[in-house]
Amino acid sequence: MPRVLSALIFFPRGGSAHVARSLATNLPDHGWDVSVLSGSRSGHGEAERFYAGLDPHVVDFTEALASDDPMAADPPMHPSFEDREGAADRVMASLDDDEYERQVAAWSRALSDAGADSADVLHLHHLTPINEAAARVAPDVPVVGHLHGTELLMLEAIEGGAGWPHGERWAERMRTWAGRAERLVLLSQSAEERAEGLLGVDAEHCLILPNGFDPEAFHPRDVDRKAHWRRHLVDEPQGWRPGAEPGSVGYEAADVEHLTESTIVLSVGRFTAVKRTPLLIEAFAEARGRAANPAALVVVGGHPDEWEGEHPAEAIERVGARDVFLAGWHDHEELPAFLNASDVLALASVREQFGQVLVEGMACCVPPIAVGRYGPGEIVSDGETGWLVEPDHTEDLADALVEAIDDPGERARRGVAARREAEERYSWPAITGRLAEAFDAIAGR
Repeated sequence: MPRVLSALIFFPRGGSAHVARSLATNLPDHGWDVSVLSGSRSGHGEAERFYAGLDPHVVDFTEALASDDPMAADPPMHPSFEDREGAADRVMASLDDDEYERQVAAWSRALSDAGADSADVLHLHHLTPINEAAARVAPDVPVVGHLHGTELLMLEAIEGGAGWPHGERWAERMRTWAGRAERLVLLSQSAEERAEGLLGVDAEHCLILPNGFDPEAFHPRDVDRKAHWRRHLVDEPQGWRPGAEPGSVGYEAADVEHLTESTIVLSVGRFTAVKRTPLLIEAFAEARGRAANPAALVVVGGHPDEWEGEHPAEAIERVGARDVFLAGWHDHEELPAFLNASDVLALASVREQFGQVLVEGMACCVPPIAVGRYGPGEIVSDGETGWLVEPDHTEDLADALVEAIDDPGERARRGVAARREAEERYSWPAITGRLAEAFDAIAGR
């Protein structure tokens, strides 16, 4: 059986890790043996556990995170496509040539240890120093690049004059890496158009492959809502505030008793600025005041001690929002239960490159409210499978929330349509089959 090495520099915390794991899990059914190379850190973000059963090879950042300069450690901490003040994973475009070479050297060793030069295909997620390392360690092994969208956001910021000292140099590298790939996987038609302009790639070298959902995990199921919310908000809380440990934000049983009679709006994601979670909290506070039916907003996510801008806990206090609950970070395996214990999914992100949680919610008959741009604008059919709103428009978002809260019949109708759409377009087995066909062609099978 031919072998593909699936590699990404980031420790498991965001959507790309879930995509890499899902594809790697399904590829053997399509005739491909898989190994995974990933960044890792102890505790939240441990790659051996996240990729268990997929022959994981890891680069551990735990010691780097404890050092005075994580980028100078051996191995160094991975850089980021995001610029978060004070973060250990500094934005890539701020790294100089020496720091860049340190990254390439570390990932060259890791690729060698993972047997990259004997693989039939390298499946490299994102455009990062691991691409340069692959060119040095395994120059004869074909590369399939896989863009998840955050790299395009950094390139757009560079073009917009973000002011990072080495931005143009990094943009040049990323264009080179994209050009070396035999095929470039993109999430949507809009991503293809942006990639053509930002990276200079031809559409004929691109494969549009959306993210998907696991049909065995994400489907409608009965959940004891009262027990679920009591467990995750009262008995075993994981919510947190800036500088505090998971579980520092919990609630009294009386605070959540009414959730079984309320319309539950669920938000899932990292606490990055692009997600607009504070704006969602503002819109929910307005909607709750206008809606005829009781409602609650539960915010799931926020990798421990990682946030940009205003933390949701601060937004709740600023707005004086009631019935907004922070459930904290949870493993992906727990998400189906959270979705099935909810009534509607809300994603206020203004530049969401895909929106995998939308597809997963739709698969559970939970209709989404999302911004009608980028990935969500292509996933959600306004008025049919969910609601689409204008970006950064609190009143528009509040209007959609009110309609979803006060019209359970319409909510149910859109949920059924959403489930049907997800099954037809976004199951991982079908999506993985298309990727395997690309591997077969590239490897000459």
